[in-house]
Amino acid sequence: MDDSPDSPPLSATGIAGLDNILGGGLTPNRLYLIEGNPGSGKTTLALQYLLEGVRRNESCLYVTLSETKAELAAVAKSHGWSLTGIEIVEIIASEAELEPDNQHTMFQPADLELGQTTKAVLSEVERVKPRRVVLDSLSELRLLAQSSLRYRRQVLALKQFFTGRSCTVMLLDDNTASAGDLQLHSIAHGVISLDHLSPQYGAERRRLRVVKLRGQKFRGGHHDFNIVTGGLDVFPRLVAAEHAEDREQKLLTGDVPEFDRLLGGGFDFGTSALLVGPAGCGKSSVAINYARAAAARGDRAALFAFDERSEVLLRRAAGLGMDLLPQIRDKTLTLQQVDPAEMSPGEFAATVRRAVDGSDGHAPAKVVVIDSLNGYLHAMPEDEFLTVQMHELLTYLGHKGVVTFLVMAQHGMIGAMQTPVDTTYLADTVVLFRYFEAAGEVRQAVSVVKKRSGRHERTIRELKLDGGIRVGAPLKEFRGVLTGTPTYDGESGTLMGPGNV
Repeated sequence: MDDSPDSPPLSATGIAGLDNILGGGLTPNRLYLIEGNPGSGKTTLALQYLLEGVRRNESCLYVTLSETKAELAAVAKSHGWSLTGIEIVEIIASEAELEPDNQHTMFQPADLELGQTTKAVLSEVERVKPRRVVLDSLSELRLLAQSSLRYRRQVLALKQFFTGRSCTVMLLDDNTASAGDLQLHSIAHGVISLDHLSPQYGAERRRLRVVKLRGQKFRGGHHDFNIVTGGLDVFPRLVAAEHAEDREQKLLTGDVPEFDRLLGGGFDFGTSALLVGPAGCGKSSVAINYARAAAARGDRAALFAFDERSEVLLRRAAGLGMDLLPQIRDKTLTLQQVDPAEMSPGEFAATVRRAVDGSDGHAPAKVVVIDSLNGYLHAMPEDEFLTVQMHELLTYLGHKGVVTFLVMAQHGMIGAMQTPVDTTYLADTVVLFRYFEAAGEVRQAVSVVKKRSGRHERTIRELKLDGGIRVGAPLKEFRGVLTGTPTYDGESGTLMGPGNV
């Protein structure tokens, strides 16, 4: 890798996320392959690359062997772009050439057609003298060449031609070659592959991968991206180790002192807490309580709701004495509804990062609530990667000094319960919620079963949601809490009644 001060500056693509993945951009005066199935975003990426060149006062050339100028103009219009400054050249068979009398019928007509096409491309490059070139698409050259040997020789000749003319070239390929044909990979200086995935339910997913990039460090792996109005929005894969920094040691306390005592004083900033239990037992309410308390002190809290509609969440919180609207109005608390069928995991991680670093237009968030992990699980196209992605996200948030609340509903209401995915080892603190039966009533209990960052109570307390969040005195006479069917054998007088604290 050449890091010398004399090396030329990188050629930025104009796509912030992609430039981040590439380490700043592409090495200039090289030939790159952009491959992907039709509809994966190759043309949009190429146009953004040329528009960035126009912005930098570089001459740009788009040679199309398949799409017309009108089609390219329509793509640009859909994104609100003007193609002024980009020289667009069509090398497509004219209507007259399609007449039967004008078609070649002699032996090896492809020799003449391939030569004419190549000559036309080279002459346009000589005329425009561009710094950035896009050739769309290689499938046309492949068809004209008719053999892999002639095709490879033709691409090698193009590479040699462009290299001597200070051109950075993007070759677009729609993957119409036979599976496993990697001859272009060996010729190109770099290869970017675009994938277009169609899950069984929900919106289509797109991702890209830098297959190779000679002499340059880049971020490997798959990176989610969307095609939105304005072009590609790329979400670089999160690498938590890149964000390590020193942080202040302090506690986040809530509005319920008894709950803080359970935790040994509160939640430590820079740690994560898993609130786990059956549905409806108070997990989300406790997380919201701490988020609201942080916002009231001026520390921004960001809530991401997967399962509950925003208006229902606000109404339920208000019913427990937690009016979130004042904090929402002054931007110290933000609430975002997340549809797991529409948002990819990479986009969600990028959304959380923008909230934490303040690039979403608000103050940096110090408290993040993900409600719930069950909804996040449904956003995953491959379930087995959930734990790895969540580990990176939690580590990143820890480096940033953020308190992260993960809400997870267990399967079942009473009896043996199961967790959709085991993330207890990832969280620094685990708070367990349970239902129990006593004196003919179904009640709720809460206990802290794990806290890495310090001491905590090992007792079980009753939790009551009745116009607010109330935590009772420690209950000593419990059996079977960890089995999922806790039984209270004590006196009913020690339990909370209406108005008891």
